[in-house]
Amino acid sequence: MTATTPIRWGILGPGSIAQAFAGGVAASRTGKLVAIGARNPGKPGLAEAFPGARIVDGYEALLADPDIDAVYIAVPHPGHAQWAIRAAEAGKHVLCEKPLALTAFEADAMFHAARKAGTFLGEAFMYRLHPQTLRLVELIKSGVIGEIRMIKSSFGFAMPGFMPQHRLYANDSAGGGILDVGGYTVSMARLIAGAAAGLPFAEPDKVVGTAHLGQSGVDEWASALLHFPGGIVAEVSCSISLNQDNVLRILGTKGRIEVPDFWFAGGNRDVGLGRIDVIGADGSRETISVDEKRHVYSFEVDGAGEAILAGRQEFAWPGMDWADSLGTLRVLDRWRAAVGLEYEIEKAQLRTNTISGRPLRSSGTAIGKRAIPGLAKPASVVALGFEDFRTFSSGSILLDAFFEAGGNLFDTGFVYGGGYTETLLGQWLRNRGVREQSVIIAKGAHSPLCYPDVIGKQLAQSLDRLQTDHVDIYFMHRDNPDVPVGEFVDAMDREVKAGRIRGPFGGSNWTMQRMDEAIAYAERTGTQKPGALSNNFSLAEMLEPIWAGCVASSTDDWKAWLTSRQMPNFAWSSQGRGFFTERAGRDRRDSEELVRVWYSERNFGRRDRAIELAARLRKSPIHVALAYVLNQPFPSVPLIGPRTLGELEDSLRALDIALSPADLEWLDGGSLHAA
Repeated sequence: MTATTPIRWGILGPGSIAQAFAGGVAASRTGKLVAIGARNPGKPGLAEAFPGARIVDGYEALLADPDIDAVYIAVPHPGHAQWAIRAAEAGKHVLCEKPLALTAFEADAMFHAARKAGTFLGEAFMYRLHPQTLRLVELIKSGVIGEIRMIKSSFGFAMPGFMPQHRLYANDSAGGGILDVGGYTVSMARLIAGAAAGLPFAEPDKVVGTAHLGQSGVDEWASALLHFPGGIVAEVSCSISLNQDNVLRILGTKGRIEVPDFWFAGGNRDVGLGRIDVIGADGSRETISVDEKRHVYSFEVDGAGEAILAGRQEFAWPGMDWADSLGTLRVLDRWRAAVGLEYEIEKAQLRTNTISGRPLRSSGTAIGKRAIPGLAKPASVVALGFEDFRTFSSGSILLDAFFEAGGNLFDTGFVYGGGYTETLLGQWLRNRGVREQSVIIAKGAHSPLCYPDVIGKQLAQSLDRLQTDHVDIYFMHRDNPDVPVGEFVDAMDREVKAGRIRGPFGGSNWTMQRMDEAIAYAERTGTQKPGALSNNFSLAEMLEPIWAGCVASSTDDWKAWLTSRQMPNFAWSSQGRGFFTERAGRDRRDSEELVRVWYSERNFGRRDRAIELAARLRKSPIHVALAYVLNQPFPSVPLIGPRTLGELEDSLRALDIALSPADLEWLDGGSLHAA
């Protein structure tokens, strides 16, 4: 491709929106339509609907076509993530019809694939590239209606009636108004609120949503209130069973702006001239005509084309870049959560493949494995924690990626997410059929219910959630010094004898003295000895407990004890919760937690040395911090909690750092030179 040769487009899916896009390509300055990928290439009328384009048999064939530079994804919503990821893997640039994905988590996986492939990926909100949008933003910035106070945005239409097979009503097509047209209203509100604040877009700090869910479980009409920092309030609404006026209204202290039929610039899928009405506080009205006669879809074609030709992976503003698309989808996620809208295709029963649409693979070697004393099978050198996820569709993305990289060690707890973390892991293990290959860490007896008789009751509930008859490693999540330690050992030993714990057990946030007492008690009574610990351990020493009852094990005394006992420690907050990132610094005191828990001159010295070593290794300081935990002279297994695929992949960069005892000593105290 060069600036003088057109970008060769292919289209996945030959529906009506694909025909509109084809018209935009024909009217563009940068593109040429080459081929259409169709599941039914013999369908009558395809050649007439897409004149001059080859009809290709299937989406895979289109992605394999060497004569295609970029693809427009026009398949139903549930296929967007799968085919965008596969297109990136095939080296194709992608313009994906809105919504970019079903959730922000899916979109992040798509961006991750494009980032790795070096390809363009953009969300096809064509209104954002129409000149009317830029003119509107200019008016807001000019102050013609004063300070913006409220935005009212609607996009609603009425289908002829309930049509269960139509994609807009079909649950398995992720139908309904929020995903189909609600994104228009939300993305516009974020754009306007951003323009008012001098930003490309703004994020709401409050989202309150409601909707009517119809016969098939999709939203047929819905509304939401968005509150932005600074006081701007947006009322947004959408519908597939209700006609709305579809007028964008922006209310300011000196007047208001109204834009009729904004989403098509006052026109249709071919031409929208663009009209903006500015109404003063005194009722005076000025109509501004953009008078744009080009095909409405040609602007997004050229916006994508210009980015591709310039080597950019995202749209230029006012097109939606990746952060903008993620922000809009996060609002839609919150809106859907507020109304209880989770599609059946997002649940475990139907989501049996990975985000790329493929079965889970188990041959990954990026994450190595090690033997843990008392554990019957090797466990990955890092354990995955995943408290942040609240749906199967979101959590399974990270679980799949961790497992495919070679990870098989999963950290859960009875209280995590009110029990949902265990439920999610159980669904995933059953759905993917990998329970026997996996190692489950379970925790119970968290304060205030830290008593021996609670252990069995909570473990029974955990096993039910996890859909298994045993866990591999078990920790009491807190200690209760008022209870004789032998009672806790006896309670855990009973679960071992019952077969419900089939590996080591021990304490999380237990002191050295209580562990010694517990081990001594077990040796006297012939019960199983506590064989593992889960305390904080990091290159940076925790100065004060992050939460009540927490115990850190990073001191010299602790390291000597762990080494002499060869006690496995499953270390939480192993990277100092941001202390080794740019969030921290001697002059950065905006995080109360960082300052209170980690700020000391000794820790900053360690941080300085981590930065120095990272520069030599071409890594980041957090990689060095994680490698410090991994390379201890006792079994040390860090618990990591990435929220995205990018964070997971970044964490794994620490696994190839080998640190000698001299390196560890130098990082810790600076007394020796690193090798």
